[in-house]
Amino acid sequence: MSAPLFLLHAPDGFFSTPVALAFWVITVAALAISLRRAGAQLDERAVPLMGVMAAFIFAAQMFNFQIPGGTSGHLLGGVLAAILLGPYAGTIVMACVISVQALVFQDGGLLVLGANIFNMGIIGTFGGYWLYRTVAAVLGGEQKGRLPAAAVAAWCSVVAAAVLVAFQLAISDTTSLPTALVAMVGWHVIIGVGEAVITVGALAFIAASRADLLRLRDGRMAQA
Repeated sequence: MSAPLFLLHAPDGFFSTPVALAFWVITVAALAISLRRAGAQLDERAVPLMGVMAAFIFAAQMFNFQIPGGTSGHLLGGVLAAILLGPYAGTIVMACVISVQALVFQDGGLLVLGANIFNMGIIGTFGGYWLYRTVAAVLGGEQKGRLPAAAVAAWCSVVAAAVLVAFQLAISDTTSLPTALVAMVGWHVIIGVGEAVITVGALAFIAASRADLLRLRDGRMAQA
């Protein structure tokens, strides 16, 4: 199995043009909704926090953690961004981070940038955030269930992204679905543990030192 199949930052040529363009349409629609909804929710404290969050995720993604088998993973950050900022502002942050990585560092292709933003950002900021709120509610609310809910959502966001990339590779005729699933999901089940640990660690630190930042999101979401 060739190493590139392990990547979530897909390069150009991995997905067919129809698949890449379809995910551009989906991603642009999600960003348009996010910009409109976030614009109605943001206050003077939220905008600087978005900048800080983008800088943190960008820097954290520069550090890879090694896993057995000769590959490595890094933080995605979509769930963390959504928990702190809400899904709409979180989506904007993730789109900015992933776009800068592609444009400046050539980490991922430009034709497939829409798919990469969807896979690594929107899955976490929307799907991961919904799962986080659902699990937290089952556990008795965010005060009690914040950290375990964040761990579950963070892990699932990585695995879901890997599964989607496998399907994108398969429908692009880059490789077969079974091969792509084994290559992607097998490793990202482990990488997701790292995502969960980093997400929980960051939230625990923020809850202990700046709990008001967590309450900011609740106020913004109430205005949605």
